[in-house]
Amino acid sequence: MDTDNLPVGTRIEHEKYGEGIISENNAMTYKIIFVRGGEIEFSKLNVELNVLERAETDDDQPKLNIREVERMLTHVLAKYNGIEYKAELGKKWQGGTMILQPADKELKPKDMPIETFFHKIVMMRDRLRVLEQNINSSGSLTDEEKVNLQQYISRIYGSMTSFNILFEDKEDYFVGMKG
Repeated sequence: MDTDNLPVGTRIEHEKYGEGIISENNAMTYKIIFVRGGEIEFSKLNVELNVLERAETDDDQPKLNIREVERMLTHVLAKYNGIEYKAELGKKWQGGTMILQPADKELKPKDMPIETFFHKIVMMRDRLRVLEQNINSSGSLTDEEKVNLQQYISRIYGSMTSFNILFEDKEDYFVGMKG
């Protein structure tokens, strides 16, 4: 049976959480209230449900809100590598060179255009963001595992805050865990 668009009130069974009822049908997610386990939100892309009793309704269309549309677009763009936001290198660094000087003066220093180094930092940040999206939409991870992985990614961002001096706009800065 098609489980992509089940109406609110449909009784389902989930392998891990048992029997439940769909309480909210969004564009990409279901919120389901389980007899044991409370209310849990699942991505429609990764959840496997056994429909016990489909609710009757005139309006099978999922609710769309701006948050859902944003999540849907982010998922599609990430899936097809379409996230192409271009962070700008700070003006004072443009055309500059990064020089790595070994402690041993007999060894040759390594230099690289700052733009090349900056591009690698931005690529790493974008890949972390795609990883976050994949974690959030995973149907095989528990909520606790998702939170633990998110905290780990936040700590990675915090480790990268030293590179914020390279960015033109503060909106592009790395931000770690607060407090």
